[in-house]
Amino acid sequence: MSAEIKQVMVTGGAGFIGSNFVRYLLEKYPQYGVVVFDKMTYAGNTENLEDVKAKYEPQSRYRFYQGDIADPVAVADAMQGCQYVLNFAAESHVDRSIDEPGQFIMTDVYGTYILLDQARKLKDAGERGAGPKFECFIQISTDEVYGHVASGSSKEGDPLETRSPYSASKAGGELMAFAHHVTYGLPVIITRGSNNYGPYQYPEKLIPLFITNALENEGLPVYGDGQQIRDWIHVLDHCSGIDTAMHKGQIGEIYNVGGGGDEHPNLDITHMILKFTGKPDSLIKYVKDRAGHDRRYSLSSEKLRALGWQPQYSLEDGLKETVEWYTNNRAWWEPLKNGEFKEYYRRQYLERK
Repeated sequence: MSAEIKQVMVTGGAGFIGSNFVRYLLEKYPQYGVVVFDKMTYAGNTENLEDVKAKYEPQSRYRFYQGDIADPVAVADAMQGCQYVLNFAAESHVDRSIDEPGQFIMTDVYGTYILLDQARKLKDAGERGAGPKFECFIQISTDEVYGHVASGSSKEGDPLETRSPYSASKAGGELMAFAHHVTYGLPVIITRGSNNYGPYQYPEKLIPLFITNALENEGLPVYGDGQQIRDWIHVLDHCSGIDTAMHKGQIGEIYNVGGGGDEHPNLDITHMILKFTGKPDSLIKYVKDRAGHDRRYSLSSEKLRALGWQPQYSLEDGLKETVEWYTNNRAWWEPLKNGEFKEYYRRQYLERK
């Protein structure tokens, strides 16, 4: 990459939110080049970045590394010369964390530590004049670290009350990042996003699973009574929120990135999906609730809004657009619902009593 271009490492950049952010950043900022670093687990997909590669690799603004953030040698190689690191890499599905918590600790906590340690080395090198100045490490986290929110909305200073292995692992990564800021002076910003939806989301999460099942006339497995409430945000609104924190946020601070009041029970989301796909309510199939299922999440994003950010998508418009994307991109998601996914789906839903 050209020395005039600031290099940005995006871990988990072949995943859902990461690939959308890579595309967003390269389109908006010609002064940036992006190094995507991804382990390519089941949720990583190089097809998410085919258009990015075709457009920006010839401009020397895009480079891809396959590797594990828990591998210090691979991380050191990929991170060389980078001035920003945005850590999207994570095991991220609560259901899977209940079955396999160890993998979440390895990636979300230990892997985050490896990234932070290498970023600290780059910072120190920059201060010695042996490399460019290291600007910021941005840890992408989740509203789930706040736990169940019975009333009101979570603010950045609220205590962390994690209730699943996933949320605990994300909180652990946050704490490690903040410790590197305080102890080593590493410039760190943490963002906590609410439930994302939009194009390129692996079809294990509620919205893409229910859209694709509806398109295939398959049942929509609703946990419990379906009254779990979530704050939904379109992935591009999340990307612009991270962008705002990256360029206008204060080092050492945490910023919530929420959907701005788009809180709905899962059952309402289910009915909206059936409406937009033109499918009958008879596809709804209630299944046993998952262990420790938080009843409600809600984020206050006033701190980020004070920097000039606000979401652009209403839930209805964003969901309509998302249904259209999955309807028009069956060739992208149909292969993903075979193999490993089928086995997972059988265990997670078809065998629940």
